[in-house]
Amino acid sequence: MAALLEMHNITKTFPGVKALDNVSLEVREGEIHAICGENGAGKSTLMKVLSGVYPVGTYDGQIVYDGQPARFSGIRDSEDRGIIIIHQELALVPLLTVAENIFLGNERASRGVIDWPETFRQTEALLAKVGLRETPGTKVDSLGVGKQQLVEIAKALSKNVRLLILDEPTAALSEGDSQALLDLLLELKSQGVTSIIISHKLNEVRRIADSVTVIRDGATISTIDARGGDLTEDRIVRDMVGRDMAHRYPDRDRRAGDTVFELKDWNVWHPEHADRQMIRDLSMTVRGGEVVGIAGLMGAGRTELAMSIFGRSYGRNISGQVLMHGKPVDVSTVDRAIKAGLAYVTEDRKSLGLILEETIRRNTVLANLDAVATRGVVEEGRETAVAEKYRDVLSIRTPSVFQKVMNLSGGNQQKVVLAKWLFTEPDLLILDEPTRGIDVGAKYEIYSIINDLSAAGKAVIMISSEMPELLGMCDRIHVMNEGRFVGELTAEEASQEAIMSLIVRE
Repeated sequence: MAALLEMHNITKTFPGVKALDNVSLEVREGEIHAICGENGAGKSTLMKVLSGVYPVGTYDGQIVYDGQPARFSGIRDSEDRGIIIIHQELALVPLLTVAENIFLGNERASRGVIDWPETFRQTEALLAKVGLRETPGTKVDSLGVGKQQLVEIAKALSKNVRLLILDEPTAALSEGDSQALLDLLLELKSQGVTSIIISHKLNEVRRIADSVTVIRDGATISTIDARGGDLTEDRIVRDMVGRDMAHRYPDRDRRAGDTVFELKDWNVWHPEHADRQMIRDLSMTVRGGEVVGIAGLMGAGRTELAMSIFGRSYGRNISGQVLMHGKPVDVSTVDRAIKAGLAYVTEDRKSLGLILEETIRRNTVLANLDAVATRGVVEEGRETAVAEKYRDVLSIRTPSVFQKVMNLSGGNQQKVVLAKWLFTEPDLLILDEPTRGIDVGAKYEIYSIINDLSAAGKAVIMISSEMPELLGMCDRIHVMNEGRFVGELTAEEASQEAIMSLIVRE
């Protein structure tokens, strides 16, 4: 197969940082090419160079596309050549319809007037291609993330895409939605569409990729041909992190102490639909030094449970009892939940866990401002000292705590969220998808932090959609389905098959 894309010696520098250092990439026509690397390795930067987000003149090196030198001054230039990028943060307008989003900026019009019948006809054809049954008039904000991702692909197809770039397309998707998206990419491949996919999910990479390029610290480390039989997860991980990782999950001494947290007869109803019960008669305990997992499919109610416990951040008509160290506590507001010794690391760190425009220093102390204030006034010196302490303890990679968190990699952002809650000195830490969207090296560091917390006697609840993660980290696993616990497994009893059998049995 001939090369559709060649990138030669791409170098991109930001103030004080060389993001890309002579990176080269070759993508053959009609293949699915995966790009892997740790957070901050330069993967997204390379794709922004390719798509014109970083225009010609802002980087060194050469791009050759379809046999011709390419000099893109903006996204419009690359799109005109059939290069379409779908960023990790979807670029849809929530209050517009599917049809309006697909043709936004590319309207089907005659003499300045939009031809709605033609727009709807073309939208229906595109939705059929990507397997969406929604109507063209459906509002985007009524769709789940998985379907919104398909709308983005339909939008790309409307622009006669030839090279489709997807940045972490399954990071926020359920297992079912992820598989559907991967199947669609394989179908598009059969239709002649070339794809580049950035992903941390190595099992997905192995399933669909024809070749894989690994980038580490802004440099090309290797390109592996999947058809050569050398595409193993261990090989990819070794190239990503620069060392063998014989153990994905750090060892820890499992010593459970006294009961720290107890939940009794917990019931939660939907905040808007009064007849819909989300959590049904749940009870559980977590002991000090114990990591208890909650497994389940998307929609099982895991996040709803966590948020309802933490200050009743979700739901209505909530009933039941929370006990800490054997005594009932008031968790009816977030402030009271924090005072009772609870902390919650949300699955959506960018919207709910951090203030992206603020510094590491400010984000670190947000949940416990009283501890760095005198008579209601925050003391900047104390604030800085706290942030620097947690930067060192959690190995947050940053030159300064005055850096905005929006400029950190995903793994370092997650460490800032952890720092924020550790500063409240909780007895129970609820972790909701704690490693979502971060690379294998950063995951190991997060796991080590969790082990340190359990070793210090903290109680931990861990919600994860990655079953190997739960199996590798947890002492016990509750299996959840349709708002109820349908089984409990010890670490010795637990396996992916055992978890799934409990789910499908219901």
